[in-house]
Amino acid sequence: MSAPVLSIIILAAMFLLATVLPLNMGALAFVGAFLLGALVLGMSTNEILANFPGGLFLTIVGVTYLFAIAQNNGTIDLLVRGAVRLVGSRVALIPWVMFAITALITAVGALSPAAVAIIAPIALSFAGKYKISPLLMGMMVIHGAQAGGFSPIAVYGVTVNGILAKTDLAFSPTALFLTSLIFNTLIALVLFVVLGGRALLSSRVGHFVEQAAEARMAVSVGAKAGDVAFKGFGSGMYGPRDPAGDGVAATKERSDRIPQLVTIAGLIVLAVVALGFKMDVGFVSITIAIVLALVSPAAQKGAINKISWSTVLLICGMLTFVGVLEEAGTIEFVSNGVAGLGMPLLAALLICFIGAVVSAFASSTAILAALIPLAVPFLSTGEIGAVGVICALAVAATIVDVSPFSTNGALVLANAPEGVDKDKFYKQILGYSGIVIVAGPILAWLALVVPGWL
Repeated sequence: MSAPVLSIIILAAMFLLATVLPLNMGALAFVGAFLLGALVLGMSTNEILANFPGGLFLTIVGVTYLFAIAQNNGTIDLLVRGAVRLVGSRVALIPWVMFAITALITAVGALSPAAVAIIAPIALSFAGKYKISPLLMGMMVIHGAQAGGFSPIAVYGVTVNGILAKTDLAFSPTALFLTSLIFNTLIALVLFVVLGGRALLSSRVGHFVEQAAEARMAVSVGAKAGDVAFKGFGSGMYGPRDPAGDGVAATKERSDRIPQLVTIAGLIVLAVVALGFKMDVGFVSITIAIVLALVSPAAQKGAINKISWSTVLLICGMLTFVGVLEEAGTIEFVSNGVAGLGMPLLAALLICFIGAVVSAFASSTAILAALIPLAVPFLSTGEIGAVGVICALAVAATIVDVSPFSTNGALVLANAPEGVDKDKFYKQILGYSGIVIVAGPILAWLALVVPGWL
């Protein structure tokens, strides 16, 4: 058996094992890199480790460390509070505010599941309180997370851009970000219309939204003593003890505000310096994180543990394995097979479908890390627009995270409002995810690849 064929079998086995068993794909990839590299190809340990993506490692650690500190010092909840207050008395704006704030959180560096875990309990509690479709609210949160997920300083964005930076392909990180943002926004608009959003336009609410945001804000910055359920609607909504029952304090100590303002300034600096001056996102983000830790040492307590080490292991393992695949000739082998179809547009559609179907059950990050390098030689021929194919693949592989088998979909299901039949809700999510898996790749292909404008 040739090395390329054997390596493809190993890759398929890795995805299968990581899907059916609670195993980290990155750990499997390191084992696969060792077995394929050392035992089959005769590579030395140093040659295998030469493929380790040190720059991407630093970027993901720096960005997620910065986000963890921002979460610890209350900045994220300050942003949530400010956004939710914009709703005022208009129920129809609640799903859109949840979409926007989730997009913002992922755009500044949070992993998509982390953003959904923060916002889904709030969003679905509002859905139960104000008779908004739970499916609408849950999917707005997930699509919001994906809308911001490909910003140049987000984990998805730095992963894709980091892979492509090592190639000769002309690529635009801005196009990737805007493509995902616009595509998910359009899906959200369709969901809003189809799932009863128009009926919400005439609905009005009192002050519960602002009070709930105030409560979440107070808890996040350390009001832990004496917590009780906050006049309970939905799961995960807590606030400080309020004997008078007339709301929570509207102001915070100045000592709490200063780190939050410094954090917001740091996020702005990160965007300007990393994007405007093309400085390394990893070094800039970890520098800002250390500055924030010095400003508020208490806020960085436990932040190291909140770094997404499982994602770091996943991405670094997969890219190390991909480097060994290149040594085995697998990249060229697959590229020649795709080119042999003689129909570049059909090949691009096939790549998008593979990304969508596998990603619905496995890690979106892993599938992007595996498929993009495999597609690079095919795209380098110039027969089809590389930017359009990469953007279409990125969209197709991530919008399917609405699946109840994915972390995001499972989080939404777990936070179903009280009184909602979870079996029915599960079937609704499953049905919607089936539509997305089938229609998503086709729509992304039709919009981004076929016209040839990217």
